[in-house]
Amino acid sequence: MPGAGDSVDPGHQGRLRREVLALVVWVVAVDVLFVAGYFALGMGGREGGLKVAYTAAWTVATLGVVLRGLTRVRAERVRRRRMGR
Repeated sequence: MPGAGDSVDPGHQGRLRREVLALVVWVVAVDVLFVAGYFALGMGGREGGLKVAYTAAWTVATLGVVLRGLTRVRAERVRRRRMGR
Protein backbone atom coordinates (compact mmCIF):
# COMPACT_ATOMS: atom_id res chain seq x y z
CA MET A 1 0.00 0.00 0.00
CA PRO A 2 1.54 3.31 -1.00
CA GLY A 3 2.33 5.81 1.69
CA ALA A 4 1.79 9.56 1.52
CA GLY A 5 5.29 10.16 0.13
CA ASP A 6 5.25 7.40 -2.48
CA SER A 7 5.07 8.43 -6.09
CA VAL A 8 2.26 6.87 -8.07
CA ASP A 9 2.30 6.60 -11.83
CA PRO A 10 -0.57 8.90 -12.89
CA GLY A 11 -1.23 6.76 -15.98
CA HIS A 12 -1.67 3.67 -13.86
CA GLN A 13 -3.82 5.52 -11.34
CA GLY A 14 -6.09 6.64 -14.17
CA ARG A 15 -6.38 3.10 -15.56
CA LEU A 16 -7.18 1.73 -12.12
CA ARG A 17 -9.85 4.38 -11.55
CA ARG A 18 -11.37 3.68 -14.97
CA GLU A 19 -11.58 -0.04 -14.22
CA VAL A 20 -13.25 0.58 -10.85
CA LEU A 21 -15.66 3.08 -12.41
CA ALA A 22 -16.45 0.63 -15.21
CA LEU A 23 -17.17 -2.07 -12.61
CA VAL A 24 -19.60 0.18 -10.77
CA VAL A 25 -21.29 1.34 -14.00
CA TRP A 26 -21.75 -2.25 -15.25
CA VAL A 27 -23.21 -3.43 -11.93
CA VAL A 28 -25.65 -0.51 -11.90
CA ALA A 29 -26.55 -1.20 -15.55
CA VAL A 30 -27.29 -4.87 -14.82
CA ASP A 31 -29.42 -3.87 -11.84
CA VAL A 32 -31.33 -1.27 -13.86
CA LEU A 33 -32.02 -3.80 -16.63
CA PHE A 34 -33.21 -6.48 -14.23
CA VAL A 35 -35.35 -4.10 -12.15
CA ALA A 36 -36.95 -2.79 -15.36
CA GLY A 37 -37.47 -6.37 -16.53
CA TYR A 38 -39.02 -7.29 -13.20
CA PHE A 39 -41.69 -4.64 -13.59
CA ALA A 40 -42.10 -5.02 -17.36
CA LEU A 41 -42.67 -8.75 -17.01
CA GLY A 42 -45.01 -8.31 -14.04
CA MET A 43 -42.87 -10.52 -11.83
CA GLY A 44 -44.60 -9.22 -8.69
CA GLY A 45 -47.72 -11.23 -9.53
CA ARG A 46 -45.95 -14.36 -10.76
CA GLU A 47 -45.54 -17.66 -8.95
CA GLY A 48 -42.66 -18.24 -6.55
CA GLY A 49 -40.64 -20.58 -8.75
CA LEU A 50 -40.51 -18.08 -11.58
CA LYS A 51 -39.42 -15.32 -9.19
CA VAL A 52 -36.65 -17.54 -7.85
CA ALA A 53 -35.45 -18.31 -11.40
CA TYR A 54 -35.48 -14.60 -12.27
CA THR A 55 -33.55 -13.78 -9.11
CA ALA A 56 -31.04 -16.55 -9.89
CA ALA A 57 -30.50 -15.16 -13.40
CA TRP A 58 -30.03 -11.68 -11.94
CA THR A 59 -27.51 -13.01 -9.43
CA VAL A 60 -25.54 -14.91 -12.08
CA ALA A 61 -25.43 -11.86 -14.36
CA THR A 62 -24.24 -9.64 -11.51
CA LEU A 63 -21.66 -12.22 -10.46
CA GLY A 64 -20.31 -12.41 -14.01
CA VAL A 65 -19.93 -8.64 -14.23
CA VAL A 66 -18.31 -8.39 -10.79
CA LEU A 67 -15.84 -11.22 -11.41
CA ARG A 68 -14.81 -9.74 -14.75
CA GLY A 69 -14.42 -6.27 -13.24
CA LEU A 70 -12.49 -7.42 -10.18
CA THR A 71 -10.18 -9.49 -12.39
CA ARG A 72 -9.39 -6.39 -14.44
CA VAL A 73 -8.84 -4.27 -11.29
CA ARG A 74 -6.51 -6.92 -9.88
CA ALA A 75 -4.57 -7.07 -13.16
CA GLU A 76 -3.97 -3.31 -12.95
CA ARG A 77 -2.78 -3.61 -9.37
CA VAL A 78 -0.42 -6.47 -10.27
CA ARG A 79 0.91 -4.46 -13.22
CA ARG A 80 1.59 -1.57 -10.86
CA ARG A 81 3.46 -3.83 -8.45
CA ARG A 82 5.61 -5.24 -11.26
CA MET A 83 6.49 -1.74 -12.39
CA GLY A 84 7.83 -0.95 -8.93
CA ARG A 85 4.93 1.35 -8.09
